[in-house]
Amino acid sequence: MLYERTGLSLDKQAVIERARRQANQARVGISELIRDPYVLEFVGLAEQARYTESDLETALLDHLQAFLLELGSGFCFEARQKRITVGNEHDYIDLVFYHRLLRCHLIIDLKVRHFQHSDAGQMNFYLNYWKREITTPEDNPPVGLLLCSDKDQTKVEYATGGLDQQLFVSRYLVALPKLHEIEQLIERDRALWERRVETNRPLCG
Repeated sequence: MLYERTGLSLDKQAVIERARRQANQARVGISELIRDPYVLEFVGLAEQARYTESDLETALLDHLQAFLLELGSGFCFEARQKRITVGNEHDYIDLVFYHRLLRCHLIIDLKVRHFQHSDAGQMNFYLNYWKREITTPEDNPPVGLLLCSDKDQTKVEYATGGLDQQLFVSRYLVALPKLHEIEQLIERDRALWERRVETNRPLCG
């Protein structure tokens, strides 16, 4: 409605400046867009006793619209199994998205198991490669998202601490959680938040 408001206003410049301030205030960082957990019940994998990373990747792309909605606004799909080559060895990134407002790539690595510390090293390798070989001067540095079936937050903090990257580890659920599971998730995340606040609290003399 900015066009209409500007046309009706006697002070058009003031309306435009106010709209610019509101847009800047509404702009969020990538850390505010990354969720934990992601609920992927739409892929239908809950009915399977076992599935592979390839099954999960295919299911997500078969339901790309729903997956984009779960990721949040502004994400655009760019590639699957993106090949990167260093020396004579090839590696493949599961999924690549681009955020049109934040102007950065989101690299997603899928794991159908618990997070392991070696996963952070692999993602750090992908991000360093992407930053040097793919990112353009107009882009912001890439962001990595490890989607795992579960994670230990302390292990995540040790594995990602000190890395000069934006690297996130999130859980995914292939079925909507039951009430007691939601309560457990809330309690676990609340305890982690309280511990983080306590750790960062300044000492008083």
